[in-house]
Amino acid sequence: FRPSAEENAAEEPRVLCIVQDTTNAKTVNERLTLNLPASTTLSKLFNEVAHKAGYVSGTFDLAWGKTTDVAPLDLSSEMSLTESGFEAGKRNFLQLTDKDGEQPQLASDDLGTADSSGLDDSSHERLMGPLPRDCTVGCSSDYSSPSYSYSSILNKSDTGYVGLVNQAMTCYLNSLLQTLFMTPEFRNALYNWEFEESEEDPVTSIPYQLQRLFVLLQTSKKRAIETTDVTRSFGWDSSEAWQQHDVQELCRVMFDALEQKWKQTEQADLINQLYQGKLKDYVRCLECGYESWRIDTYLDIPLVIRPFGASQAYCSVEEALQAFVQPETLDGANQYFCERCKKKCDARKGLRFLHFPYLLTLQLKRFDFDYTTMHRIKLNDRMSFPEELDMSPFIDVEDEKSPQTESCTDSGAENEGSCHSDQMSNDFSTDDGVDEGICLDSASSTERVLKPKSSLTFELFSVMVHSGSAAGGHYYACIKSFSDGQWYSFNDQHVSKITQEDIRKTYGGSSGNRGYYSSAFASSTNAYMLIYRLKDPSRNAKYLDCDNFPEHIKHLVQREKESEEQEKRQKEIERNTCKIKLFCMHPVKMMMMENKLEVHKDKTLREATEMAYKLMDINGVVPMDCCRLVKYDEFHEYLERSYEGEEDTTMGQLLGGVKSSYMFDLLLETRRPEQVFQPYKPGEVMVKVYVLDLNTETIAPPVSLRAYLNQSVTEFKQLIAQVRLSAETMRVVLERCYNDLRLLYVPNKTLKAEGFFRSNKVFVESSESTDNEVAFTDSLLWKLLDRHANTIRLFVSLPEQSPGIHRTICQKVGCDPEESLENSKGSRKSVDAILEESTEKLKNLTLQQQQGSSTSDSQKSSDSSDFEHIKSPSPSQEPNSVSSVSAVVAVDNRELENRIQAASEGCGFTGEERSDSEVNNDRSTSSVDSDILSSSHSSDTLCNADSGPIQLVNGLDSHSITSSRRSKAREGKKETWDTAEEDSGTDSEYDENGRSKTDSQYLYFRSEPYAQDDGSGEGQKCLLVHVDKRITLAAFKQNLEPFVGITSSQFKVFRVYANNQEFESVRLNETLSSFSDDNKITIRLGRALKKGEYRVKVYQLLVNDAEPCKFLVDTVFAKGMTVKQSKEELLPQLRDQCKLDLSVDRFRLRKKTWKNPGTVFLDYHIYEEDINISSNWEVFLEVLDGPEKMKSMSQLAVLTRRWTPAQMKLEPFQEVVLESSTVEELNEKLSEISGIPLENLEFAKGRGTFPCDISVLEIHQDLDWNPKVSTLNVWPLYICDDGAVVFYRDNTEEPMELSEDERNELMKRESSRLLKTGHRVSYSPRKEKALKIYLDGGPAKDPGQD
Repeated sequence: FRPSAEENAAEEPRVLCIVQDTTNAKTVNERLTLNLPASTTLSKLFNEVAHKAGYVSGTFDLAWGKTTDVAPLDLSSEMSLTESGFEAGKRNFLQLTDKDGEQPQLASDDLGTADSSGLDDSSHERLMGPLPRDCTVGCSSDYSSPSYSYSSILNKSDTGYVGLVNQAMTCYLNSLLQTLFMTPEFRNALYNWEFEESEEDPVTSIPYQLQRLFVLLQTSKKRAIETTDVTRSFGWDSSEAWQQHDVQELCRVMFDALEQKWKQTEQADLINQLYQGKLKDYVRCLECGYESWRIDTYLDIPLVIRPFGASQAYCSVEEALQAFVQPETLDGANQYFCERCKKKCDARKGLRFLHFPYLLTLQLKRFDFDYTTMHRIKLNDRMSFPEELDMSPFIDVEDEKSPQTESCTDSGAENEGSCHSDQMSNDFSTDDGVDEGICLDSASSTERVLKPKSSLTFELFSVMVHSGSAAGGHYYACIKSFSDGQWYSFNDQHVSKITQEDIRKTYGGSSGNRGYYSSAFASSTNAYMLIYRLKDPSRNAKYLDCDNFPEHIKHLVQREKESEEQEKRQKEIERNTCKIKLFCMHPVKMMMMENKLEVHKDKTLREATEMAYKLMDINGVVPMDCCRLVKYDEFHEYLERSYEGEEDTTMGQLLGGVKSSYMFDLLLETRRPEQVFQPYKPGEVMVKVYVLDLNTETIAPPVSLRAYLNQSVTEFKQLIAQVRLSAETMRVVLERCYNDLRLLYVPNKTLKAEGFFRSNKVFVESSESTDNEVAFTDSLLWKLLDRHANTIRLFVSLPEQSPGIHRTICQKVGCDPEESLENSKGSRKSVDAILEESTEKLKNLTLQQQQGSSTSDSQKSSDSSDFEHIKSPSPSQEPNSVSSVSAVVAVDNRELENRIQAASEGCGFTGEERSDSEVNNDRSTSSVDSDILSSSHSSDTLCNADSGPIQLVNGLDSHSITSSRRSKAREGKKETWDTAEEDSGTDSEYDENGRSKTDSQYLYFRSEPYAQDDGSGEGQKCLLVHVDKRITLAAFKQNLEPFVGITSSQFKVFRVYANNQEFESVRLNETLSSFSDDNKITIRLGRALKKGEYRVKVYQLLVNDAEPCKFLVDTVFAKGMTVKQSKEELLPQLRDQCKLDLSVDRFRLRKKTWKNPGTVFLDYHIYEEDINISSNWEVFLEVLDGPEKMKSMSQLAVLTRRWTPAQMKLEPFQEVVLESSTVEELNEKLSEISGIPLENLEFAKGRGTFPCDISVLEIHQDLDWNPKVSTLNVWPLYICDDGAVVFYRDNTEEPMELSEDERNELMKRESSRLLKTGHRVSYSPRKEKALKIYLDGGPAKDPGQD
């Protein structure tokens, strides 16, 4: 029997399972491999994994390994592997994880019969947890390695301790909390404090949240717990989790906060009793022995690693302590004024320890500032520290008040740590009270005095380690348990055993020469804070065990246990909940709705359908019995299958178990009461069938059918014939992808072979015309489908024909404006009628040319020329309305224009005269061009339809003469990517009006009126245009001529983007292929550019004004035009529009790059030959005080400005024209205009954009004065083009002496001036955010702060 079963199993497919054991650090990199039959059940899989891993089945979970949101597999399920989502013949990755946060039970533990001697070393080590790597201590190697992560790979059962989750950058907090938790005296005192809920909100109570955290650390079964409740009690929001802080800073701020919270309680003096010591800050006269002193308190002792200016560091903590109490001699200029001697005398100043705290905290000052590199640095020098520290050599055995000393009061916490020298400067100063978060005003407290004769031996129990550099890093703690004397590494979630050798590795020390960045950016792992406990058996406490907890703590333990159980139950529900996307087409709104269905795996399909029905909120729209859930593929819009007869099947079985994500979705399908649901079988494909009518050139809305991939084309045609079509004459076209049309003409070929997939789109035509006798690509069917695929819908806003326009036109021809307005109104109807009639004739003519049919047939065809039904904004609109127009690009509209002109003769002008009046402005822009704005876009002009003109940055370096302008001028080359032809779009194939010189193919164009409400009650005049996107812009404009009422050369096309931004489309030879459905287009009146013309914006350069860039006019420059010609054409515009009466030789044009003035354009320069020009170009116009000095390309124009330090003032700009690029000539010119002797003259290049503003308080030292170069075109100057800014000064002139008030007043003025011009005030490094703990639950918001 068994061999038979094995033979059957061998024949079926096999499933390869690769299992990663993540429950232990030693096994996390190992893999268990199982090759099982596909029919194996999940319960059998668990047994096989348990046997191979050596665990008891049921004490661990298995989850999919290739996802972060792991959903465990069901241990009790009898589903086969294939039914559960496993794939035969492929690798299936699984993760073996803890069950309910507890480590898997080893099989040997369960049996209980194994002899202890039989357990090998490896199994014993597995219980002890991972061994540290050689490079670093404990888990710190995880941080320094590239693969560092916080994934939980250790277990509480390895060590008995619980880790803390790192919220983001809260490792410093976790290290301190674990140290406090492992301090018996602090933990026990915290347990003895009882929270009164009636007096305080538990959420904002810091001691209560710490108490809860400690209880969880001691009793929880979890591997790691969160600290969010603690940080919330600090008043922190989520952003604080992303702030790095110093662990010593946190210790002081937290202790201050606890003291404030514990006022009027038994724990009010706890921090002082445990952590506070006393020292004497003294100065002793060396002549009379008189000593002045002050007693200060301290919570920690800062020890210098490397003395200031020294190259060698202290080698041990004992040596650093000796240096801490070493006095310094005050002599020479630093002599001390002795009150007894009544004169300045030599003296000694120093510190003496009077009392040491019970818990001694030493801070190793590893963070410093390097004044040579101006970087914060971390000192990674080696400093050893003993396991037991004898502090008796450092205690002051003298009386606190000797006869020759001056009496001083105890400074208490107010003067905490006001110590001498660099060793303690700014470490405990009360000036930093704000930064520390809480300002203390506590009174002096009772000190627990340690007699000098008593033992002062301290035992090390906590080392807080910093791994990283001064720029950032990671904290973790090495802590010795007072229960068993074992050292542990507490590294966020990870807790592991370590050895004394690992502690010695935290001494620090260089690991080799790191080169230049060794000080500023070197990263190393070393001790930062050390905590010792006094060895005193009478005071040394033990940890409270659960049995000895106070009653309120026992209640708290019970509440936390219940909360944890509730959380576990909730997680169990989550693990068994299927979460899948749900869709539903609303029966009335016909809109696809989307939601997420969360259903327990044991719920039946019927129950899930009820849940989906309520979730989609269609109650009252369709009855419940008219709904069902079907398997759905949203991406392909494919209904995969329905579930007939499976209403009582569980969702877990239908969906293939609980998974983090599914490869399919669910659709809540609805039907009308009289309809019947169609069954959807697996293997079927969905086909949307579009029926074409060649006579009317229309496409009906799609009909959905289901077919099989193994069906033949003949069978498929018979299936389609059910919609009243003839299978004999039927032509079926499959659209496999965009514009890929395939005619299905092989009868016996299967749909699969033809390229059908899950969801398909076919077009069907079954007329008896002769169209099926020609080649498919030459047939009318193909043309219609091709047109259908390329047709887009556009919304076109037409310009308003305002009275001002009529008045302007009539004034030009000498008729009365009012009369002309009336005539135009009276004739408007006749013009519209002519438009309609002429367009119909155009359609008829075109269709005769295309089809060669009779006039009546053409008329019939043109009346119903819509080849498809496209949804319009108004459902009531007929697609074949009278105003719909189909126009042909290739047809000349001269007859149409002549009839329009004849109808307009009542105004007294002809079309030719109107055209001439516009053509006369070829070299200047019309009044309606003022809305054209500059842009860096290569072919479009940007403006804003709502707010009018906006000034935009225009980076035109590549379009104009560059810094190497002289070589460029000699080469005579131009850039080809943005030439005149491409920019203006007037290639040789178009005439001067933008019309095509050659016949064009027929491209579809249909329009209908569309009223758009602009909010004023009157609808904007718009067109809804259906057009073939392969049409050129020139042809598109030609088609719009009848609706705009003027020729295409007299209006411009703007494409409307988001936020009502508009870009002008100017390239006539480009198609509309970049447009898509429902894009918006605005038509504006104004002469369009002709061939070789460019629209240019002219700005005035005012070098000494507060705003040096002022817009003047829009104009047009042409290819081949000289600079002098463009200046001559600018004169009348400048005179009429800007009131500038200039002569050609009294102003210049120059390159503009944003606000920077550049190359001066000489009069003989030719656009497109000497000067690269592009669309939407910008130039500066500069008015000259005298004749132009720039005569050749070899000259260089520099803008200079004198700095006078004695007056703290910058003089106005002066232009200096150099014949060469030498520093010597520049100095001579500057000396000539300023009178400064050459030997005293210094200059510096300005920084930033013109006018290179800088504060007068900074210019004297911030600029690079007197660069050691001989020419201007080399580093660090790089002055190669006109327009560079140069500051100069007299180096013998001393800066003005300013009082503090004068300096502050000047600083305010300069700040105000520079902020107005948009320039910086000064550079300042990023300030670190101060660490604060808020006692009232959160920071008070400044009402004036945004």
